Amino acid sequence: MGNFFEKADTALTRGNQAVICVLMMAMFAMVFANVVTRYGFGYSIAWAEEVSSYLMIWTTFLGGGLALRQGRHVAIDVLQDRLPKGLLPLARTILAIAILLFLACLFVFGIQFVAFGWAQETPVTQIPMGIPYLAVPLGALLFAAHLLFMFRSFIQRQWDYDDDEDMDEDNAPAGALADPTLAQTAENR
Repeated sequence: MGNFFEKADTALTRGNQAVICVLMMAMFAMVFANVVTRYGFGYSIAWAEEVSSYLMIWTTFLGGGLALRQGRHVAIDVLQDRLPKGLLPLARTILAIAILLFLACLFVFGIQFVAFGWAQETPVTQIPMGIPYLAVPLGALLFAAHLLFMFRSFIQRQWDYDDDEDMDEDNAPAGALADPTLAQTAENR
């Protein structure tokens, strides 16, 4: 059963990375083309700005779980760093549950927001506003899935790092080097 979850986790992560990559490439291509046509030919692509803005929103919401995996979210962890080592896992578990509850609320209210916006249309492309708004509940669902797959790692503050990324004070996520077990993990990579 563990092998199934590892494969599902890997598939989720790689699929999420691929979607983010495609969204960012499309956004780059649209913005670049719009700049070239605007300043080179005096013509602006009307829909490029709107669509690239929506793609940025989708990228942000769909990429939140990937950022969590690498410990890249802003965190104020002064309090938890001062806790006795025995209480830290409990505090991190409570934090993870609180995040999951927040994501559940975000999902529910996001669905309501999508339903509310579906009757409206975007100004330029005339697509239902529910489509851009759909990034909120889907992003919350994806973020929760990432957190559930890495729940134990989250509790232990063990983050996924890119293989080519050196761990040092300049590019380590907050708290990564403060925790000796994580520093040892960084040295082993």
